[in-house]
Amino acid sequence: MKNAVISGIIIGVVSGLWLFIMRWTGHKMLDDQLTPIEYISILIPVFGVYFGLKGYRDDELNGRMNFLQGLVQSFKILLIGGVIAGFAGIVYINYVAAENNFRDFSGRLFGALLIGVLSSLAATLVLMTKSNNSLD
Repeated sequence: MKNAVISGIIIGVVSGLWLFIMRWTGHKMLDDQLTPIEYISILIPVFGVYFGLKGYRDDELNGRMNFLQGLVQSFKILLIGGVIAGFAGIVYINYVAAENNFRDFSGRLFGALLIGVLSSLAATLVLMTKSNNSLD
């Protein structure tokens, strides 16, 4: 669980910082159109889940991980990261970017959820070393 907490905190803090960095550099999220620089934020959960899951497999499972173990661990990572990033988003909408409405921001939150789920599935498939039905 320690690995999930650390990886989740990293994803959440970096995602929260990304909101404020985008604002400070002049990018505003006022409509459903994404600017090209916003696509870089996709890398935050992808790398966070991958390296968190890799550390979990290598350190806690002695290099052997099945699909279910990886999927559960990656969802723990995303849950912790999502709570922190969600809190940062609430602070961002209420105090920093009051002109944004929740509808514009909720589309981005749904996109982040989708990217997180897809990255957890991909990272689990890449990093698993044994199948669920093996007798090892």
